[in-house]
Amino acid sequence: MTEIDAKIDALVPSWLYLPDIAEMLDVEVTRVRQMVKEGQLIAVRRGENRALQVPAQFIDGDKVVKGLVGLLTVLRDDRFSDEEMLEWLFTEDPSLPGTPVQALRENRGTEVKRRAQALAL
Repeated sequence: MTEIDAKIDALVPSWLYLPDIAEMLDVEVTRVRQMVKEGQLIAVRRGENRALQVPAQFIDGDKVVKGLVGLLTVLRDDRFSDEEMLEWLFTEDPSLPGTPVQALRENRGTEVKRRAQALAL
């Protein structure tokens, strides 16, 4: 859990509060907090009330976007900070095309994971 900077805020188009995610996933807020703590989601403090928020693109209907949890693990293993992960996930990649998070949402997770693994080389 981290403070957000202007660069990340400009890259990520929309955010969700933890209680909203809990409702979407049909789980308790404590479960969402646990997912953040375990690294399954990235949450940052935003807004005047500095409440924790997660990029809306990480949630697909009533579940976490397929492949996101594994991808976050790969990036953490590459020693990426939360800020660096968010920047990478939401920055256009002409070779995909689009952003890595868009590719994940379009079920192109294998391509995204391959690129993440290549970052460590």
